[in-house]
Amino acid sequence: MAPAKKVRKHRLWPMLGPAFVAAVAYVDPGNVAANISAGATYSYMLVWVLVLANLMAVLVQYQSAKLGLVTGRSLPEILGDRLPKRRRIAFWVQAEIIAAATDLAEIIGGAIALQLLFDLPLIVGGLIVGAVSMSLLIFQNARRQRQFEAIVVSLLVVITGGFLAGLFIEPPSASGVVSGLVPRFSDTNSVLIAASMLGATVMPHAIYLHSSLVNHRFNKKNRNLKILLRATRTDVVFALVVAGAVNLGLLLLAASALGGHAGTDSIEGAHAAIESVLGPGIGVVFAVGLLASSLASTSVGAYAGSEIMGGLLHVRVPLWARRLVTLIPALIVLWVYPNPSWALVISQVALSFGIPFAIIPLTWYTAREEIMGEYRDGMVMKVAMVAVSALIVVLNFALIYLTFTGVDVPA
Repeated sequence: MAPAKKVRKHRLWPMLGPAFVAAVAYVDPGNVAANISAGATYSYMLVWVLVLANLMAVLVQYQSAKLGLVTGRSLPEILGDRLPKRRRIAFWVQAEIIAAATDLAEIIGGAIALQLLFDLPLIVGGLIVGAVSMSLLIFQNARRQRQFEAIVVSLLVVITGGFLAGLFIEPPSASGVVSGLVPRFSDTNSVLIAASMLGATVMPHAIYLHSSLVNHRFNKKNRNLKILLRATRTDVVFALVVAGAVNLGLLLLAASALGGHAGTDSIEGAHAAIESVLGPGIGVVFAVGLLASSLASTSVGAYAGSEIMGGLLHVRVPLWARRLVTLIPALIVLWVYPNPSWALVISQVALSFGIPFAIIPLTWYTAREEIMGEYRDGMVMKVAMVAVSALIVVLNFALIYLTFTGVDVPA
């Protein structure tokens, strides 16, 4: 019996991959800046926020994948079938605005990375990032799904190395990490930073996309749902552990090496502080990680936008055309706006408006017997999803409120 179990476990590995694509949303340039700012400003105090955020992300992403596997349809497709035409169009408009905000953050992050590496003007860097991300989308289709996953996972490896390399030079304090697991705040701004870290963790496009990814990867007919759901649980846990380690590593790096340094509330300032404390070599590695983060995130964001449009409007447009349209606002911002880090903040606030539209339907649909059949959520899962959804929505609206009432928000 033991060898058979080993074979079954081994067969799960070829099924892994979709969650790693979705997990890229958790290590985008906006998250990078927020986590570094949190560590530099409050040392290890907010470690617990990232741990809690990652646990919530595991739950939400698994639910999205489960919805896709059980129904054979994505969350946008289910919404498109159930919403009246006017509401469906309105829903699509807000989702497209969110997709544009996602692209804004990621193109700006990549442009900043190229400026740090090669001293390129931001607008030139934005054009390069847009062109490279457009070329990556050649691999985004059902026939090349595994190749696209392999590219994204490779970028995720670069991201991990780029952002965690500094920890080998400036290791964190073990006692500080342990103390950071105790939930607490020190002032109003620490609450705001926690809200920006926790409330912006689960991105709307990652929820929409994961339900599509599993169906693009696995044949909708003749599939064993129990095995696929088991593989998906493993996939989600592994992927989110990697993403969580990157985010936690950024906070720990900032806590151990950047405390007291001015300017760490922006990506450029954080990079300058890293160079000054850890040396130019680590600064280059960090910038390379930031560039990989931007390329992976913007490719995944364009993929998500295509699935949202196709599901809600039943219209498919070439991915390169979508990429071109969503690239324009980011390039305009880089051309005319003097403070790209503040534009990152605004993009995160825009994303906050979109999260309820994704997470509330997901919570509702996964609990419905007529949609999920025998795989509908049990009482424990229902309570967990309602609690997580309520917390994420409240924190996102808190972030919006605090931003527009004049409290300083980290980039």
